[in-house]
Amino acid sequence: MLTDPLANALSKIKNAELAKKKEAVVSPISELVREVIQIMHREGFIQSFETVNGGKSFKIVLQGRMNSCGAVKPRYSIKRGEYEKWEKRFLPSAGIGILIVSTPRGVMTHQEALKQGLGGRLIAYVF
Repeated sequence: MLTDPLANALSKIKNAELAKKKEAVVSPISELVREVIQIMHREGFIQSFETVNGGKSFKIVLQGRMNSCGAVKPRYSIKRGEYEKWEKRFLPSAGIGILIVSTPRGVMTHQEALKQGLGGRLIAYVF
């Protein structure tokens, strides 16, 4: 039984990346998974993605530039001034990788949330 679609999707992407595969198929999908994959695409960690199987799966074309990604459990609440603390905890170095945060204005990277002065819930990391 699947309990966390986001953790499952990021796990499949990470395993395909480590196995040097060119693409990964992620299913099932949810709105949160869709938004996280769009952020990963926009930030250049994946090349492209498309829905397959009547909108039940994503076919993701990998670039080979991702070292690790994962869902954060439990989903920590972050205030707008605490991003540096969480960067040190989940990312290898300053300026390398992104934290993905769910804010009242939608899902975004920690840099975008910091520029807008928003806090939220930490849901994933990618580097």
